[in-house]
Amino acid sequence: MTVSEGRRAIDPPAEVTLEKPSGVRTTSLVILAIVATAFAFYFGRELFVPIVFAILLNALFKPLVGWVERLRLPTPIAAAVVVLALMAAIVGAGFALAGPVERWIKEAPQRLETAEKKLDKFRKPVQEVNEVTNKLQHAADGPTTAPSAKGSTGGDSQPAQVAGRFLGGTAKVLGLVVEVLLMLYLLLASGDLFIQKLIKIIPLWSDKKAAMGVVNESQGVVMRYLLVTLMINAGQAVIVALVMWGLKMPSPLLWGLFTLVLEFVPYLGATVMVAALSVVAFATFDGMGHILAVPGAYLVITTLQNNVVSPYLYGQHLKLNPVAVLVGVLLWWFLWGIPGAFLAVPLIATIKIISDHVEPLKPVGEFLGE
Repeated sequence: MTVSEGRRAIDPPAEVTLEKPSGVRTTSLVILAIVATAFAFYFGRELFVPIVFAILLNALFKPLVGWVERLRLPTPIAAAVVVLALMAAIVGAGFALAGPVERWIKEAPQRLETAEKKLDKFRKPVQEVNEVTNKLQHAADGPTTAPSAKGSTGGDSQPAQVAGRFLGGTAKVLGLVVEVLLMLYLLLASGDLFIQKLIKIIPLWSDKKAAMGVVNESQGVVMRYLLVTLMINAGQAVIVALVMWGLKMPSPLLWGLFTLVLEFVPYLGATVMVAALSVVAFATFDGMGHILAVPGAYLVITTLQNNVVSPYLYGQHLKLNPVAVLVGVLLWWFLWGIPGAFLAVPLIATIKIISDHVEPLKPVGEFLGE
């Protein structure tokens, strides 16, 4: 055996020594990219949220713009007609709901106070035990400041505080709506120009035609999801409003509106509705059967909707892993707050479609699928 042959027999192949560092580097880069993207989404939510909302609404209203264009109107004018019609619908809904919302704000502190008084009956035994325990452990402690603090907060200031918080939240919502509508008009007026430019600057998609097909498929799935969900939620809202009216719940119209909006958030929306209905029913009614009937009726309605109506109407167009949807809702809620919870399902569906068509991302699509 020659010296060179001996070295070749002892030395490991070069490709083996290079393979491990390459894999480690790739994994590290992927982790760093995910962390950097999460930080960017979190700290840039005021920028990203209006853009994502506008892109989703663009997929929803784009067919309407095409229909208006058949009247021989230019695309910018057709887009303006659609956006103005949307603004008119929003303003009309705001005026129609102004009265019930105002009454709700005025009555909310009183209802919460009534619920608190009823809860005192159940809390007294627990409080007595706690007081005895505290006296044994802290015999030298002075009286608590809770009564003085409660007395200093007058009944007249509570509605003012609730109204102030509501107005502050309303100002933020109005600002977001204006940004979304402006961005929506620009997207509708430009047609597919924004999407085409976006695809051109993404270096990972070498096949631009295939990329455009993926984008079109994503828009179709998102549009169908939004339309079907809106139809389902509207039907459920009508049923909930009628049931709440039959159960003599205050402001049944608002409960229908809350259902229409909150049911866009899977799992969490229904949870919030059940909790809110339970609190208001507890503050409004005295009989335990009547109190339990209110959240119980909503649970029956939403269960039938989720297990009978939704699978039939969605069909095979949107099959997502329920666990992945719940995790996605929590993740986007953490990153973007309440708007993120509403955007979670369309974003997850879009990510799944893109992952199904991009080879390195196919495991992600497999995980998100049902």
